[in-house]
Order: sequence, then C-alpha cells, then structure tokens
Amino acid sequence: MAFVLLFSAGNGARAQADDLASATPPRKQVLADFLIEWMEARYPGAPSEGCVLYVSVKSQRMYYVRDKELEAEYVISTARNGLGEQANSNRTPQGLHRVVSKIGEGVPAFGIFESRNFTGAIARPDSTRDDLITSRILWLDGLEPGVNKGKGKDSMLRGIYIHGTADEATLGTPSSHGCIRMRNSDIIRLFDQVPLGTLVVILDN
Repeated sequence: MAFVLLFSAGNGARAQADDLASATPPRKQVLADFLIEWMEARYPGAPSEGCVLYVSVKSQRMYYVRDKELEAEYVISTARNGLGEQANSNRTPQGLHRVVSKIGEGVPAFGIFESRNFTGAIARPDSTRDDLITSRILWLDGLEPGVNKGKGKDSMLRGIYIHGTADEATLGTPSSHGCIRMRNSDIIRLFDQVPLGTLVVILDN
C-alpha cells in the first residue's frame, strides 16, 4: 500500500521497523505525521473531521490523532484469526475505514449489546463468555472498494466495530472475532471524543 511505501522513505524506515508499543513519544508523533500525510494524499476529500484512529495489528495498539497531534494510545485486541476481509472469516479487515455510526451513549460501563441494542444486562468484568460487545460501539464502514467494501468483503455489512469488551484480560493479544476490542473506560472516553466521519486505518504495522 502507499502507506507502507511512504513509511519506507527517509527517516520513516527505521521508525516503521520498530514496535510502536515501545517507541518514544517523539517517534510516535513522527509516525502520526507520516500517517496524516499519507491519508491526505490517498483520500484528500475524506471527511476525517480532523481525527484519525490508527490500528497497529502488530503491536496491538490503537493511536488517536487529532488535528495532526498524537492524543492517545490504547491497548486493543484484533482478531484471533488474523487479518482478512472475507465475510464470516472472523478476521479483522485491513485498510481505510470511517466511523459511520456511534451507538451506546449513556449505556453503563460493561452494558451488553446484542444486534447493536443495549440488552439492559451488565457483563461481569473479565468474563470470557462469548465475544461480548459492551459499553459503546463505533461502527466502521470500509472506504476501499474491493478491499473492505463490496460483495463478500464489506466491513459495515460484516458488523466490524470498535467496542468495549468484558474480557479485558486478553487485551494486547489477538483475541476478538474480527472487531477491535478496547477497555470499557477507554471506549467510553474515546466515544465522547471522536465525531462521525473519523477515519480509521487498520494495518499490520
């Protein structure tokens, strides 16, 4: 992808090789700068609202960039089955997405969703039952036809979310059924910060 090629240029090459989780804040800001440059070149008209979420599958971290500044870093979990865009694969799709819907405002922490509706039930912390969706949902829509949008590989139709999980103990390792899991306190805070249209880029590194 163009993003990888951009990171391979100049001083970005060594930064790309590092594990983002152990990089220094200045190095992470350099990565944020490269990310914004790539996204502006690749999707100049995309309605990012000044906010970008970068998911690094290799480091199992998500980085929140607002107005070109690195605002926050989160420990997350992507799919246990790895990367992939096919429907019913239980894999996390790569590429560029946007937040198309925000669901769950006012729901209590650890509140359980089914079919994007709050059930009224509250999950027990560190519950490993199923792949519970808790607290908040950021629903993702793919922006790359043939990659993460379209027949058989459509992220929105697959129900790919950024969401809270009751199984917080497994965060930092690939353990989801395709979505991006977060701590409940983290997704509640992030939900209040990011607007609809926020761009989300998911890459191996």
